[in-house]
Amino acid sequence: MHDSGHLLVDRLQALLKTPAIRSFSCAAILECELRLQRSGNASPWRRVKPIAMNPRPDLTRLWRYNLSGWRTWAVLLISFASGSLLTARLMHFKEVRADSNRVFQLEIYHAVPGKVPALEERFRGASKLQAKYNLDVVGYWVPIDSTFGNSNPAFANTFVYLVAHASQEDAKKNWDGFHADPAFQEYVKSEKAEKLIEGVDSTFMRPADYSAMK
Repeated sequence: MHDSGHLLVDRLQALLKTPAIRSFSCAAILECELRLQRSGNASPWRRVKPIAMNPRPDLTRLWRYNLSGWRTWAVLLISFASGSLLTARLMHFKEVRADSNRVFQLEIYHAVPGKVPALEERFRGASKLQAKYNLDVVGYWVPIDSTFGNSNPAFANTFVYLVAHASQEDAKKNWDGFHADPAFQEYVKSEKAEKLIEGVDSTFMRPADYSAMK
């Protein structure tokens, strides 16, 4: 019995010297047990089985755990990316279908000879008012002289722009709002004060089925 007590003391001393045990709070319990063994008193933990401590982590189990975690995150990331891509494709498809129903309005302004630069400048301000009323202007153009031949006199002194509408009904609604705006009346007064426009040719167009813009 005495030898077994010494044997237990030796085992506890060896266990206390390990770095792993010193890093845990149970080291205090083991040290208390050691003191009780030295004093010959009965240990209150005599019936408690010692906890098996492994100072070295199970690297294989840790590697498997980390690998499992990375697999989970990889699956979640791929699922999120796939869902985002699918959503973007569906939104683009809806936009293309919506755009395919558009109509285009070609506006050709015939300016007073020599007044195209002034008309171009007037539309610089008017373009902001057009955007306010959802008049989606694709672009504004001023014809230039042809380099490879005589210029077309039909396009002399013209200012051209193209408007995209969701429908002809929307076009009418948006133009009505544009013309009713007090800011537009200022352009009317400006035209009366200095005539820039001799006439306007306007037409609605639909895109051909092979057109890149629809």
